[in-house]
Amino acid sequence: MKFHGFIIVLSLGFFISPAGPRSCDDVLDTAIAVAMGTDSGPKALSNTEIINGLKTALNVGTDSSVSTTSAINGFYKDEAIKILLPPEAKILYDNKDKALLKTLKLDQKIEEAIMALNRAAEDAAKEAGPIFKDAILNMSISDGMSILKGKNPLISQSNAEFDSSAATSYLQSATRDKLRDAFAPKVNTSLDKVLVGNYSPNQIWNSLSTNYNTVADKSFGMVEPMNNTNLGAYVTEKALDGLFLKVAEEEIKIRRDPWAWAKTSVGNILSRVFGG
Repeated sequence: MKFHGFIIVLSLGFFISPAGPRSCDDVLDTAIAVAMGTDSGPKALSNTEIINGLKTALNVGTDSSVSTTSAINGFYKDEAIKILLPPEAKILYDNKDKALLKTLKLDQKIEEAIMALNRAAEDAAKEAGPIFKDAILNMSISDGMSILKGKNPLISQSNAEFDSSAATSYLQSATRDKLRDAFAPKVNTSLDKVLVGNYSPNQIWNSLSTNYNTVADKSFGMVEPMNNTNLGAYVTEKALDGLFLKVAEEEIKIRRDPWAWAKTSVGNILSRVFGG
């Protein structure tokens, strides 16, 4: 049991605290004290308590991320995850100042299209909640211990690496395909919904691309036409990228400052597991 306590302290001791990461000597001293039975600090955590703390942190992070991204402007007003037009639309930006296109008011139409795509992502984001919870519930103890030590057990990593968003990486490995399957129909449905003014994202995008190509086709080669794109697939992948970025941000916050949740119902377990 003393050796078990020694391993747990070594595992927890390297987590970042408000004062910065603990030195190897500090961690080793504490681990030896526990192993020798001379440590006067709190009782070492069991594996079950550690995994419960990790799952709590993941639930907090995913709940917050889903809530944030599924709100109005959750994507659109967040520059870190805001969905821009697909690569095929670069040609719109390249040609928007040409005289033949100025009458289309491309700047305004481009921004309307961007807003519409982000509204579709916000509308779909709530689908992630149940899938995240299922993955967290079914996490094994061995997977959880690896994640706690900054490793994603589902991918190969160097032993020297510590990933402060390992839990998010694990969730992405475990759930991205399921999330894509859940998001895609929702995104496609959302693209047909009236979400901006009296128009759906698909209507706005089709109007923008069709009007542009109409001018391009009549320009005698002065304006290059725009290729079609699978808008649903594009928005789905960008929505997933944004969602996982927000989950990672929440995970890093918890690892760095678990005491920020001290006054909440989960504060005790977070501070005990991540505050070593």
